[in-house]
Amino acid sequence: MKKEQQGHIRRDLKTRHLSMIAIGGSIGTGLFLASGNAIATAGPGGALVAYAAIGLMVYFLMTSLGEMATYMPVSGSFSTYASRFVDPAFGFALGWNYWFNWAITLAVDISTAALIIQFWFPHAPAWLWSAVFLLIIFGLNALSVKAYGESEYWFSIIKVITVIVFLIVGVLTIFGILGGQFIGFSNFTTGDAPFNGGFFAILGTFLLAGFSFQGTELVGIAAGESATPEKSVPKAIKQVFWRILLFYIFAIFVIGMIIPYTSPNLLGGEATDVAISPFTLVFEKAGLAIAASVMNAVILTSVLSAGNSGLYASTRMLWSMAKDGKAPKFLSKVNRRGIPMAALILTTIVGAMTFITTLSENGTVIYTWLLSASGLTGFIAWVGIAISHYRFRRAYVKQGLDLNALKYKAKFFPFGPLLALVLCILVIVGQDYNAFLHPDISNPEWWQKIAISYIGLPIFLAFWLIYKFTKKSKVIPLDKCSFDEHSYVDGKRD
Repeated sequence: MKKEQQGHIRRDLKTRHLSMIAIGGSIGTGLFLASGNAIATAGPGGALVAYAAIGLMVYFLMTSLGEMATYMPVSGSFSTYASRFVDPAFGFALGWNYWFNWAITLAVDISTAALIIQFWFPHAPAWLWSAVFLLIIFGLNALSVKAYGESEYWFSIIKVITVIVFLIVGVLTIFGILGGQFIGFSNFTTGDAPFNGGFFAILGTFLLAGFSFQGTELVGIAAGESATPEKSVPKAIKQVFWRILLFYIFAIFVIGMIIPYTSPNLLGGEATDVAISPFTLVFEKAGLAIAASVMNAVILTSVLSAGNSGLYASTRMLWSMAKDGKAPKFLSKVNRRGIPMAALILTTIVGAMTFITTLSENGTVIYTWLLSASGLTGFIAWVGIAISHYRFRRAYVKQGLDLNALKYKAKFFPFGPLLALVLCILVIVGQDYNAFLHPDISNPEWWQKIAISYIGLPIFLAFWLIYKFTKKSKVIPLDKCSFDEHSYVDGKRD
């Protein structure tokens, strides 16, 4: 059956697209902005430990996702795998939470992009720029999946070149070739460096690092529209380790070497603080005066990339759930270009309505709660990936299937998914560890703070339990899990 016919998604993403989507998912404002806060909080050594631990977790999650996505390349990704290998209720909750997360985050991205553009145009109304950026992102997604893949390819290229140039400039600055002063390891021994604040400071940075890596799972969703998933997915997954090592660990090492953790400028972690981004600080230390403008442009492309990918991921997740009967049927329709327009339009409307709430005083409170509700969703999705892969592999062996037949096999099973699961749960539980270290149960503000930090959990459980009780679903026995991958090709049997 030809995949490009009308009514089906088109498998037009090439290997280079998938590789860059994976890279783009792991390089974002978390690296360009939040890494400075991490170093200021835990010191250069503490930041390295936290990012290395989260990087290891993400690597195992991506190998788990890679094994399943190569075997069953579907746009529903981990929602579909959870429904097939754990419990349909679990997949239902994962899917709706993931869609909700990215629909809300879309509003964050277009708001942030508007703030960034005011660096050059301070008098232009922010809402107008947000509308322009939303139309651009919608247009890229509505045109074709190839247009999305191509735009992400170039967005990612910009980020990769920036990091590579930064690393080269940083190393030259450390040795005094640029900036005129040999720095060496002096900032790793300043004050309490390399570790500052003890265990809880590292734990706080651990949570920050977790948010920085959100989006790496996009490669699993994009696999459903890959022309050659059996080649593209393994290649993209295999690059994860080296990307984490180069783009995060080495970059944080360079920042920690050049900028002392005691520098107040490192605490600037907002998009409006581009002038004191750790990348900007390093470039300025090297004598590059135009650093702020350059980094502003890079961070703008990074935010637009996040919004672009978020709209793509949420649209495909909603379409996949509709196709599987977990969302209204009209959302499963696909146009001649292979785009699920109904799902795309609905997601865009939800994102736009969420953005509109920020324009009123009362709406800001609603927006804060919506954003908080979506905050844990990425980590919950990672928990879903780890559990699904653990049961996928156990069911595969239980049914006597040959592991050597897998086109891509995750290493270190079951250690990998189990370690990732434990670390994910640690991140979720520790969202607001400070509140539990200093409990004040008689204070309504303390309870409100707890609710804001953890509201995503009861929402996820509500989705899970509603489906479970209405559909009477149960955990699927390992010997009953279906490995009929052909039934998952574009929602039709080949």
